[in-house]
Amino acid sequence: MESRSSEMEWRELPYDRWTESHVSSWLRCIGIKEMYIKKLEDEEVTGPVLTSLQKDYLSTTIGMKSGQIEHLLKKKDELVKCEQHKTKTKSDSCGRGKSDKTGNVCDSRQPNVGSQDPGDGAETLNTPVTHDRSESTEVDLSFCEYRKFDQHEKDCRYVKHNVLPPETGIEDMIVPCHEYKSLEIAHNLDSIRLKTKVAKEVLRFACACMNMRTNGTIHFGIMDKVRGTHKHGEIIGIPIKNQEDFVDALDYIEKCFNDSSQQCDARHCIKNPRFIEVLDKENTEKTWVIEYDVVPEASIVKDNFYSVGVPNFSEKDNKVKCEEKVPLCRVGANTSRIPQDNLVRFIQGLREKDQQREEAESSSSQTAVDLGEDQKRKLTILLTCGKTHMDNSLSYIVVTNKFQPEHLDSISFLLPMHLFCVFDFDPDSKTSGLCGQFKKQKAVNLHFLADYSKESSMGTTDFIKSLQLFERTSWIFCNGRTNFPGGDQTCDEKTWIKTRKKKLKKAISLICNEILPRGSFVVLFLLMSDVEQPIVDTFHEFFAEMNGHDFLTVISESKENYKKWSSLAQLSCDMSTLKEISIVEMPLSHVDATVQSIQLSKNKPTRTLPVLNGGLCFLKSVDEARLDSLESISVDQCDDTKLEVMSENEIQQIETYFYRGGKIDWIHFWLADKHKCGAIIKRDAYKEANTILDKIVHRSRAIRPVESVNIYHHPGSGGSTVARQILWSWREKIRCAVVRQSKEITTVCEHAVTLREHDERDKNDCLPVLLLLEDKNADYIDDLRRELGNVIATKKINPSVLCFILLICNRSNDPERMCRASASQTVAVRHQLSNIEKPLFSEKLKQLKLQFQADFILTFVLMSEEFEPTYIKGFVKNLLDNIDHSSLITRLIRFVALLNCYVKDSYISVSHCEACLGIATHRETQYHSFVSQLSGEAKLIFIHLKEEDTHISSIRIIHPLVAKEILTQLSAHKPQSDIAMDLITDKVLIHHRFDRDTFQKFIKALFIRRHKKSRGDPEDTTFSPLIEHVTKRGDVQKAVDLMKAAFIVLEKDAFVAQQLARLLYTNLRFEEAREWAEEAKSILPYDTFVLDTLGQVYKRWFYHLYDNLEEKEPSPEREIEIISTALKGISAFRASEKAPKKETVSLNSSYYGEVDVGCRLLKFLSGVDVFSNDTGKSELMQYLLTDYIPAKVKTPWQRFHQQLKGLQKCLSQALECISEDLSYFQTDISEEDVELDARDPEQVYNPREWLTKKSAVYAGFFCVISDESDQATESYSADMAALAEKPSSFQRQMRTYKLGGGNVTAILSLLYDKNPHRAGKKLETIIGMYPENLKWSDIDETEMVNFIFCQIALNCTLPGSINLLSLQKLQDLSKRFIRKGRTMPSASALFLLSLLFWPETSDELVSSDIKILLSAIDQLQILCEQKSQNVSLRKSRIVTHFFLAKARGLNKIVHRTAIEKHVNGTLSERKLKWLGGEVWKSRQVVQLLKRVEGWTENGSLFVKGETKNGKMRVLPRYSASLPHGNESVTFYLGFTFHGVFAFDVQVMG
Repeated sequence: MESRSSEMEWRELPYDRWTESHVSSWLRCIGIKEMYIKKLEDEEVTGPVLTSLQKDYLSTTIGMKSGQIEHLLKKKDELVKCEQHKTKTKSDSCGRGKSDKTGNVCDSRQPNVGSQDPGDGAETLNTPVTHDRSESTEVDLSFCEYRKFDQHEKDCRYVKHNVLPPETGIEDMIVPCHEYKSLEIAHNLDSIRLKTKVAKEVLRFACACMNMRTNGTIHFGIMDKVRGTHKHGEIIGIPIKNQEDFVDALDYIEKCFNDSSQQCDARHCIKNPRFIEVLDKENTEKTWVIEYDVVPEASIVKDNFYSVGVPNFSEKDNKVKCEEKVPLCRVGANTSRIPQDNLVRFIQGLREKDQQREEAESSSSQTAVDLGEDQKRKLTILLTCGKTHMDNSLSYIVVTNKFQPEHLDSISFLLPMHLFCVFDFDPDSKTSGLCGQFKKQKAVNLHFLADYSKESSMGTTDFIKSLQLFERTSWIFCNGRTNFPGGDQTCDEKTWIKTRKKKLKKAISLICNEILPRGSFVVLFLLMSDVEQPIVDTFHEFFAEMNGHDFLTVISESKENYKKWSSLAQLSCDMSTLKEISIVEMPLSHVDATVQSIQLSKNKPTRTLPVLNGGLCFLKSVDEARLDSLESISVDQCDDTKLEVMSENEIQQIETYFYRGGKIDWIHFWLADKHKCGAIIKRDAYKEANTILDKIVHRSRAIRPVESVNIYHHPGSGGSTVARQILWSWREKIRCAVVRQSKEITTVCEHAVTLREHDERDKNDCLPVLLLLEDKNADYIDDLRRELGNVIATKKINPSVLCFILLICNRSNDPERMCRASASQTVAVRHQLSNIEKPLFSEKLKQLKLQFQADFILTFVLMSEEFEPTYIKGFVKNLLDNIDHSSLITRLIRFVALLNCYVKDSYISVSHCEACLGIATHRETQYHSFVSQLSGEAKLIFIHLKEEDTHISSIRIIHPLVAKEILTQLSAHKPQSDIAMDLITDKVLIHHRFDRDTFQKFIKALFIRRHKKSRGDPEDTTFSPLIEHVTKRGDVQKAVDLMKAAFIVLEKDAFVAQQLARLLYTNLRFEEAREWAEEAKSILPYDTFVLDTLGQVYKRWFYHLYDNLEEKEPSPEREIEIISTALKGISAFRASEKAPKKETVSLNSSYYGEVDVGCRLLKFLSGVDVFSNDTGKSELMQYLLTDYIPAKVKTPWQRFHQQLKGLQKCLSQALECISEDLSYFQTDISEEDVELDARDPEQVYNPREWLTKKSAVYAGFFCVISDESDQATESYSADMAALAEKPSSFQRQMRTYKLGGGNVTAILSLLYDKNPHRAGKKLETIIGMYPENLKWSDIDETEMVNFIFCQIALNCTLPGSINLLSLQKLQDLSKRFIRKGRTMPSASALFLLSLLFWPETSDELVSSDIKILLSAIDQLQILCEQKSQNVSLRKSRIVTHFFLAKARGLNKIVHRTAIEKHVNGTLSERKLKWLGGEVWKSRQVVQLLKRVEGWTENGSLFVKGETKNGKMRVLPRYSASLPHGNESVTFYLGFTFHGVFAFDVQVMG
């Protein structure tokens, strides 16, 4: 019953009210297979969802085959079109009848058609044809116009299935009457029969027209009545075997008319046939419509009366016979015989008809005054989509062919337009055409159609970035490019269709469906030369992808070009519609002037920048465009705006957008300066930042060449406005620019330098550049500062010259704390207003309320209330009191609030919103039509955002605090977990094709991104704030379900699986955690973090088993389970350690996990029954270090023995690897990796302290005597007793490990002790453990390395210690590291050789020890390359341990702490001094460190002094700091595990 009811209801209901059942009934009706109908019903495809179905979704999710997909999509479009035109029709057999050109599923009932005799050609001979006119009015038809009467039109064509107007009778004798004949069967007749049939119809019609004195046309190939699936007037066309048959058919005139006079008249009146080609997309066979015009001029037919005996082919006699000659006339739309009883009266009336004919001819011959259409208004409407002028709200795509030279002077109107791309069919365009002319003033990127073939694996965002779309106009050469060796070559029309049409289709589909939002762009066809098929195909593709002619415009100066164009283009768009979108016979010079008159901005080829002498210089637009990583703010910013064009309403919209929470635009500042809108409040932070900036700029000598001013602000408090106010106010004094998002640092640096030096003569005398960086992380800022500093050094710019000022504007939930960290150069912008600001905001609010409704300035109202929580809570409560919680709008509000609350800078595109609300996407909906669907509450809280470059329309809630409160109150009705689940299971949203990459990025951040205080978040979180919120409410399972759903939605993202594993093991669900860690591993089998997570699962599992042991002595089974789990964890960590490192990873966190589990396992083993007695420790050591296996565990632990006996060695190696990593690199990790790092906080933030502690724990298990106060155990095995009497190398190592001397990092960490004396005493104790006579037989290389490091560290902490050895002695000891053959010493040993053997003076370079030094440096660099081959090293991560001092002996080695104690300020300020090179200017540092002389040669840096082995090269700390050319330089030397580095390279005077 339900299906039968649905079958009836869907026909009566509009599709947007269809349920799944209605959709299923409709699908059955159009012939879709039942298996697919069931799947679509399971996917909850309702009517609104049906309209948004895409090919990809039907193919991948539903599994439909291409034939079914094409059929469904075509019928869907027909359904939408039917509803759009409100066609109220009923159909007995939907989908059975053939659609017309536009295709309509709602065709009316068709009559049954009987069999026809081939001889009659399916036409009725003498009886009038009756037409069912009601049908053609009910069905949505594609009508077209006739060919111009009695004129030869070379480019006239018809389109198959288009419909001509109904057959007509006499109107005014000049306007022709029309008669149709289909010949759909008769065209197959042989030549004689076909000629007879055609002659019969033409002569009957002509005789009637001549007697009625009226013009007329008879058409063959046009349906003369409704028959089968065809409609009356439908163009079907017929194939023609021989055109001469239709010409020769007129030879029957002489046989069929009475006498020679009438025959002559007929020859003059009946024109030769016109053959009009019929275009058919679905068939390549050529078909034609044949038309005969009848022109009975008064001078020919006057006073004559005509009769005709039409020919018929007699099948019986097999020959042509003429019928009796009879007079004919036109009665309405039919040709009839004049009745005998009316013949006299008809003849008497001929005189009157002759007079009427003469008057009609006379009237038509007079030239009528053609007022023409208002082409300026039409052009304005077409290019602006109905606005009065052209602004930046639309992008433009230009499609053009070859420009003539005279046209190139009239393209100025294109320059201010936001041209997204140009499809250019002129191969010479760059050398002598439009592209070359355009490039003189605007920067473009040159592409081919093949460049738009996006790989399926590449996201749209990455593709846009790869082609630099939206940054410069993409100029697409569609038919090759002359004088270019690569790319496509020019080809003829047929070859182009075969080889490039598919590429064109892909490019247009990609642009329309994935890159540019619908309704945000206009496609402009400039027909500047003879039209060929490829440019018409481009029109067809855009017409299809844009669902019609809206947003399409055609301009053709030549009428002939347009005629050919329209005749070919009508295959997609009927002639009348083409006429509506076309500007014809308007000279391009007039188009140029007209469009410029409606453009909001003047075409200015240059802008102005300030110069040092107080004047101005010009910056060409094309030069500015090349600096695409920067948005330059010129002195004359916005001065090209035409105020006379801008309306008051637009000015109000600019203000409203800002006061509702949108980002302020430069035009707003400009209008405020012109007093065209209200003044913008300057907050206290603006004045503070201005003061800091003023001091920096006006110093006589700059402290550093790259300065910075920091603005930290509460989200939504106006920090971005403050930063832009500063740029606006300083643009006339210094050069200002905004750094665009997602730009490479090297590119930004290059462009910033170019902007600084533009049109300046002396690079030492240039104005500084103020660069605004918004929401950039610390790594980015540091790297940019360093890169700029390198360039300054390279260009030999005086370091006391101010070159760049970084205006850093970042959000923070605690701006005051950030301000305290660097008070001298930081300002804070808070939600709270100062006493000075309060009256300013109060007064401004009064002014705004007089001008706008409070709803339109809501964010400013909230700011005036200082975002008081109680005020926001009350506001939101009042807003949501009467909201319908079941509506789609409320559902959308929940989704936006959830994203805005948890994901920074998140939004939902309008395209996604339309899909969510079920608004049909076939309409070119712009934002205002979307808004009309919103509830009052939604209109109040949503702000419309529009990306300036991409024109992507999107929405977010007006303020983050409002979003948070809305989510809080709405979650009382529906928990946040349910809201999140609804969001990620909404298949329409998730699978929506447009802007999908961005939407999925927000979804991923919702589930993965953790809060970090270092990024300005309020707190550090273990998981994403949403997941933490859900788990804190005690519903871990919901959080797990959410993560599982997100994993599927994000196409099985390995990192979601990884986070789910973390969530599960944190909540002690270890079995499931292991499964998800394994799932992540199966997706990314070599990812360090994914493999590490599997180790973390076993680690936490092992900890849980160990910590929850209830019995003091666990059972053997329990012991095995615990040991097995621990060893699985160690194995997983080792697998991660062996995996190739990510580019952003320099420290492998899995070593930490291995050490944690290993030390904890040792503790567990020491408590196991067999090792817990008085001799247990010694027995455990024997078990772990020798072949000994206690009998009690020999069998139960059989599968563990090998791993356990290797445990000590593995732990030692892991600790050494951590030490080595910390020696090579600094400990910071990238912002991306912080989301994935599962280490404990101490391991992340204090790894050196952690290493020292763990080293002591590890050593404690293997020390025979753990401390001086420990009592020796009474009974030992023979082996262990011997060890105790004379401590072995191993025991010595364990003792030194316990004291902090077991590895290089632990030893160097002692130098950071704030009490040097304490550190020195500890080092003396460690050194005292080594034998007085240091022999290789007693000490291995690792111990010797540690000993020498202890000596160097001791000299830095207690220079007068009696335990110190001389430099010479240490050099002798270190010579033992030198090996012959391929084996290489460790990195630590090589580091010591480079440090100890560096000569104190250049004269010492000739000594024999120099060979040792050079070899050590070379080998260090080899090891470094091996270690870093998979790591994209940021040089900021390199750790410099020691510097070369002026003193001699061991005192020449100075640790970095000796320099840092002379660097004052907060942590941020000290870091800035290191980065800016200010450290090297300190008086104490200059006195302490030795400047080494050297020279540069071919980009390399060498130390002064000759050696027997050639030059001695060192590495510059920053490669760009080297001067160009060959120069004598001086520098400081720093010693790192990467080699010897030069700092502060200065050219010698």
